[in-house]
Amino acid sequence: MTRIVAGSVGGRVLQVPRVGTRPTSERVREALFSRLEHLDVVDGARVLDLYAGSGALGIEAASRGAAHVTLVEAARDAAEVCRRNVTTLGLAGTVQVVAEKAERFALRAPSAPWDLVLIDPPYDLAEADLGGVLAGVGSALSGHGVVVVERASRTPEPTWPPTLVRFDRRAYGDTVMWFAELTDSAQA
Repeated sequence: MTRIVAGSVGGRVLQVPRVGTRPTSERVREALFSRLEHLDVVDGARVLDLYAGSGALGIEAASRGAAHVTLVEAARDAAEVCRRNVTTLGLAGTVQVVAEKAERFALRAPSAPWDLVLIDPPYDLAEADLGGVLAGVGSALSGHGVVVVERASRTPEPTWPPTLVRFDRRAYGDTVMWFAELTDSAQA
């Protein structure tokens, strides 16, 4: 069972797709959002959740005060689960679901820069594909924005595009969270 950890819909249960997803555990989400709130990048933020699965990461951000969240999920069944979760939790005004490949969506210019980008791809996603996604979101990040990539501890550090630089790494069992921000030259 997957629950939202804290915020306006904290404690509420999320539906999870039957197959094809690996929801981030509550313990890891709690640690991740504690770190993000310490960095002051959640409250009032524009959030992009790529490879959304059930939408747990993006919905957690909405529950904790994000102004707008976009969940991007290519699998039709998972995108439908995201829509049901958003509707059931009463977050339709804050959370939008887009049924599209993350790799394609990341290349599109957003209407406004993202403050927080959460990327939790399938563990078997090729590093080159992840690099393309990072390059796309790196060019669409606000000056104070943060990108978080969740991977298995056995995978290498992502190859960051020239616009992004890693500033933190957190490990939680078999899960590793990589944190990046714009390089000084990308902010200029």
